[in-house]
Parts: sequence; structure tokens; C-alpha cells
Amino acid sequence: MGSVVLLDLMGGVALLLWGLHMVLSGVLRAFGPDLRRILSNALGNRFSAFAAGLGLTALLQSSTATGLMTTSLAAEGAIGLVPALAIMLGANVGTTLIVQLLSFDIAAVAPILFIIGLITFRIGRSNLPRALGRIAIGLGLILLALHILLDTLAPAEQAPAVRALLASITNDPVLCIVLAAALTWAAHSSVAVVLLVMSLAYSQFVTPEAALALVLGANLGSAINPLLEAGVSGDPATRRLPVGNMLNRLVGVLIVLPFLPAIAHELSVFQPNAAKMTAEFHILFNVALAAIFIGLLDPVAWLLERVLPEKKQTVDASVPRYLDEVALETPPLALANAARETLRMGDSVEAMLRDVMTALMNNDRALVSNVSRLDNVADRLDDAIKLYVTKLTREALDEREGRRAMEIISFTINLEHIGDIIDKNLCELAVKKIKRRYQFSAEGAAELTAFHKRVCESLQAAFGIFMTSDVEAARKLLREKTELRKAQLEAADRHFERLREGRPESLETTSLHLDILADLKRIHSLICSVAYPVLEAAGELPPLKDRDVVVTSDTSSEVLPLPPQST
Repeated sequence: MGSVVLLDLMGGVALLLWGLHMVLSGVLRAFGPDLRRILSNALGNRFSAFAAGLGLTALLQSSTATGLMTTSLAAEGAIGLVPALAIMLGANVGTTLIVQLLSFDIAAVAPILFIIGLITFRIGRSNLPRALGRIAIGLGLILLALHILLDTLAPAEQAPAVRALLASITNDPVLCIVLAAALTWAAHSSVAVVLLVMSLAYSQFVTPEAALALVLGANLGSAINPLLEAGVSGDPATRRLPVGNMLNRLVGVLIVLPFLPAIAHELSVFQPNAAKMTAEFHILFNVALAAIFIGLLDPVAWLLERVLPEKKQTVDASVPRYLDEVALETPPLALANAARETLRMGDSVEAMLRDVMTALMNNDRALVSNVSRLDNVADRLDDAIKLYVTKLTREALDEREGRRAMEIISFTINLEHIGDIIDKNLCELAVKKIKRRYQFSAEGAAELTAFHKRVCESLQAAFGIFMTSDVEAARKLLREKTELRKAQLEAADRHFERLREGRPESLETTSLHLDILADLKRIHSLICSVAYPVLEAAGELPPLKDRDVVVTSDTSSEVLPLPPQST
């Protein structure tokens, strides 16, 4: 009998956790990047940050998720420590609202949520309705799990093994706190643990005092995961926020623990329903802590900055900055992170493109070496981004997310090929020019500089198209591709005219001049490839499989789609 009850109990808890996971993943799939933006913009004052944390956690149904997201933003320097701490105070209050709502008997709503969720998920053609369907199904599973837990615990009073197991922790509040904290850490959800405690209290499996101790443990456990996540970093400054949140939780637990018997007695008199009493204590505890600590955030932040100073170290540009592994469970957020990292890689490639022309014009050996170093940075970032997106594609992605993932991989590959052309071709030309002490004619140097400037401007435009999918900008970039081809031919014609005039500088640099033009044109073709997915999505190009392709002659064998005949 006892074994069956325990098995049913574990099944109910598993269903509850899965329901919470579905709600969290659904919300993040639908609003992930916007939620991160809301958090990063909650900088007006500590009260607006508190409200942002409260609302976001009520939506996500997980203070742990809010904590991980806020910790990531604080580590990147996107938000200050004081507003970040205020966000966490709001998150801790927000999670109590969910528990308070679910403390009411609304299990009858579960079938309705299942029907709405299934219909919305099946008929949805875009990410948003499918995510909303996922949320509805998750809420239904939560309510169904609570109903199963109550039904399982009701007849379990006659199960000696279950009663013996739970009775062993009833008389030890400290053990209750440790056990609930461990469960919350393992489940990544204080909501699930508090709801379980409510079920136990309602069925009188635990005393009111033990129920409140378990709630304290759940609150303490919710601060563990962000702390462990930040602990991976070598910079102590990244641990300030999770340590501050843990300090807040720990101080609250230590203050309340000695008075737990008296609090349990008074609340039991005020609220005879043990489940509702547990939920009300949960919200009172967090509201009281928020009221106390929100005025003390400045000294707390000062203390954390002194205890955990920022580590002075040389930043390795080849180490990814935005590829957060935690975000892989949330495709929209992970794709946004991958796109940001791709722009970082693009910054290195753009610096290479600018520096190599300066080295060519000024015979600067130091700049040539710097370009090779930047190429190594770009190569490592390329590998990291592709690995990150590949991990992401193992999850179920909708059509739009899958298309964006392929766009990111394609753009990083083309950026890496641009870096190879600069490093292997243009740098070699620069070294050759320096060794032989060649000089371009004034007219030739001006032509190359102007041509190079247009390529750099197109690269800047490509970054914008990559992030915004601007159709008009994509059209303009392809028009520039045609114009640049004409400019290349005109520059070559003018160079041949100077050769016919017998200009010595032109005679010496003929191969250099033409090779530089050709390499810059190849780079520009790779840059323009970012426009094709945008125009294809807008219906202005046929699908890639229906278009002709051309294979470039560089070592990467990059496959590029040909533009329409009109361009």
C-alpha cells in the first residue's frame, strides 16, 4: 500500500514539474527576447525594477528562470547591481502570486485548458499561437497534478510507510528547510515544492510548523541555481547578484526560524485551512523581506562590490560572450544570443577588412600581424556559434526558428570565408608589397581606397539586414553588388590606361592592383549573400533549390545564389 502511494505521489510531482516546464518554455518561446529586453530596460529606479521582476515571474511561473536571466544580464553589465537585486525581490514576490492563485480549488478548469491548448497548438501556423497553446496545456497539467496529489494523499492516512517517512521530518524544522531547499534546487522550481507542501499540509501529513519550515526551505532553494550558474565564471563580480539574493533569503530564514512555532500557531487560528495557510505564509514572508530589503539595496550592493571585486584580467576576444547554455532551452532567446555573438564575430572581420587596406597603403607589417590574430579570433567564434546553434537545432524548432538558425549559420560561414580571403590573400599581397617596396600610383591608390570604402559600407549594411531583415535594405545591397561589378571593370580599365602611358608605379603593381580588386569583389559577393534569405522570405526570389548557383573559386568553395536577372 505504502509503495503504491509513494509511486502515485512521485507521478503527481513529475506531472506538476512537467506542467510548469511547459508553461515556462511556452512563455519564453513566445516572448523570450522581449522578456530579456524588459528586464534590461527596468533601470528607472528600484521600484520599477521590482515591478518588472514581479510581473515577469508571475508570467514565467518560475523565480529561478527570472534569476538566471537577471544574473546573465548583470554579468554582461546590461543592468546595475541595485536594480538587479530589486528585480530579484520582485521575482520572489511574483512566485507567491502563482501559489496563491493555485491555492483555490480550480481543478475543474483543467479540461477546458487542455481543449483550448490543443486547438490553439494544432491550428497555429506561427510561433505565438503554438506557444500560447503550450502555455494553456501546461496550466492544465498543473491543475491536474494538484488534483492527483490531493486524491493520492487523501486515502494515504492508512499507509504506515508514508506516514513514517513524513513524520521523521515533522519535528525537525532545520531538516525540513534543508530537504525543501534540496528539492527546490533539483526541481528548479519553488512553486512546485510549495504546491507539494500545500498538498501535504491539506492532507495533514505534516504539521503546520513543518509546512512553514518546508516553505522557508523552498524559498532558500530558489536562490541556489542562479548561484551555482554564476559560480562557473572565474570573475567574482558575476556572483554578486546570486550571492545577494541568497543573502536575502538566508537572512529571512534565520530571522523567522526561532519564531516558527508561534507563527504557525497564530496563522492556524487565523486560517484553519492548512493549504491556504501555507500559501499565505509564503506570500507574507516574501512581501516582508521585500519591504525590509528594498530600502537597504545600496549598502547591500556596496558590501557585495567590496567582498566580490571585479577581477582584473585581459579579455580574450575569442571567448564567446553571449552564448548562454541555459538559453538553449528557449529557442527565441538562444537565437537572439547567437545573432549577437555573430555580430561580435562581424566586428572582428570588419576590423580585419579595414586594417588590411591600411597595411597595404602604408606598408605596415604590424597591422598585417594584427589581421592574422583577428582571423584566429573570428575562426574560434565561428566554431563556437555553429556548435551552439547545432545544439539548439536538436530541440524542436518551428519553421521560423529553423529558418533563422540556418541564416545565422550561413552568415557566420560567409564571415569566416571573408576572413580567410583577407588573411590568406590580401595579407599575402601586403607582405609582397612591403618586401619589394612597391608603391601605388596616386590615382591607383585613390581607386583602391574608394572601392574598399564601398565594400566596408556594404558590410555595415549587411549587419543591419542580418538583424532586422529589412527588405528595402536587402534590395539596395544587391543593387550595390551590380554597381560594384561595374566599378571593378572601370577601375581595371583606368589601370590599363596608366600602363599604356608607361607609368612605372603601375607597371610594378599591376598584379597587386588587379588581385586586390578581385579579392574585394569576392568579399563583396559573400557580403551580399545575407540579402537573399530576406528577399526569398518576402517572396521576391524563388526558393534556393529553384535558382542557379555559382561556386566561387576561393578555397572555401562557397556556394552563392545568383541574383535575379533584373539585377
